Amino acid sequence: MKAVETKDLTKIYSSSFGKKKVQALVELNLDVESGLIFGLLGPNGAGKTTFIKLLLGITFPTAGNAKILEESLSNYSVKKKIGYLPENHKYPPYLKGGEVLKFFGKLSGMNGLDLDKKIDELLELVKLSQWKKTKVKAYSKGMMQRLGLAQALINDPELIFLDEPTDGVDPIGRKEIRDILVELKSRQKTIFLNSHLLSEVELITDRVGILNKGKLLREGTVKELTEKKEEYKIVIEGNAADLDSISFDNSFTRISDGSYSVKVADINELNKTIDQLRSRSILLKEIIPMKNTLEEMFISLITESEKNIK
Repeated sequence: MKAVETKDLTKIYSSSFGKKKVQALVELNLDVESGLIFGLLGPNGAGKTTFIKLLLGITFPTAGNAKILEESLSNYSVKKKIGYLPENHKYPPYLKGGEVLKFFGKLSGMNGLDLDKKIDELLELVKLSQWKKTKVKAYSKGMMQRLGLAQALINDPELIFLDEPTDGVDPIGRKEIRDILVELKSRQKTIFLNSHLLSEVELITDRVGILNKGKLLREGTVKELTEKKEEYKIVIEGNAADLDSISFDNSFTRISDGSYSVKVADINELNKTIDQLRSRSILLKEIIPMKNTLEEMFISLITESEKNIK
């Protein structure tokens, strides 16, 4: 089942007089399967928040269409299955943590003992049980983010949209939120995560999309996006000087004592290189596909797309 499905989704904002137009999204095509943690990455102004607002029906597309949980966006009943945590969310400072969740629970149609039980369960999940009767004006940034996450879960949604859920949170708080998201995934929830914290996304997402200037540049698993095509790290056993007598047909670069990177055209050329090494009785300890970090790939991809725009 597809949790999110878009076809040529486009959003163009116009000025009050219609003279200046901004393309927030450009013919975006994306499928997100249910039960995954999907991360949408991009710099400020990439169109990430606009995309979520379109999917939630907060704003409307200029062209194209989309489905949520295989239902048209025009089917408002599907919103009962959605949870949403906006960026920079705020709650009335005079409300207590439990009261915030009760307010949103009632907006979702919940009441009575069922709502009270759900509030206690969620506060336990986000580790705020002891703060239930404390006014939110006393909450730290991390506590506010965890309360916001509980609010997004109050209606037990199938699909959860989180816009920068760890922004401004300290490392311990980010770890706690990551653990909660992994727990939610184990409960078969689908999580759509907007973030610019690449290291966070790299740790927990199943698939990632890179967005810039409203265009989806790349989409896939973290491994698919970061793996360097046909470049390998080779670690040998013994005297590295033995390599000096070998004339290689490809790029063979020393990384450190006993470690080398090799660039090959294809898997056949890699095997030829291995045969050359073995023919000289050089023992191989490891052959590892090399990869970038997600951050390195992201910066390279964004930089290249900016050049193309210019």
